[in-house]
Amino acid sequence: MDCDGVMTDARLWLTANGDEQKAFHARDGQGISVWHRAGWQSGIISGRASSSVERRAHELKIKYVHQYAKNKIIACEEIIADAQVSADECCYIGDDLSDVALMRRVGFAVAVADAAAETKTAAHYVTTLSGGQGAVREVIELILKAQNRWDELVAQVTTA
Repeated sequence: MDCDGVMTDARLWLTANGDEQKAFHARDGQGISVWHRAGWQSGIISGRASSSVERRAHELKIKYVHQYAKNKIIACEEIIADAQVSADECCYIGDDLSDVALMRRVGFAVAVADAAAETKTAAHYVTTLSGGQGAVREVIELILKAQNRWDELVAQVTTA
């Protein structure tokens, strides 16, 4: 998934030391944890770089983190090779023009509700929720429910 505009609401807070701060939605985090519990892997491919992305990815045990990725297709191909899957087995969630080319290469392309029009056109699915407002969780629920795994995985969370 992209980060800015997908895991966040696309706003950037620039700090005095040159870093960026971002706000992440807790439900996306819970969804990513459920995704991992289901045995799937996740990754972030972002054109920007921020210590807050690195920290959030570490907290959520996101295996693949490609920041300052000027060519998202190359970053995705590296992830696909390492994960030993095909592009058709991958989902990518994007929100803006830099995501479109990659979205056209994966098996399930998703645009968040407030994505650019061109990004929505490239998507197989457009979320009802905006970026940074639980859209990632929405996609995870959609996929796991289609696999008839959501209820079983939620039961594990609620009884833990």
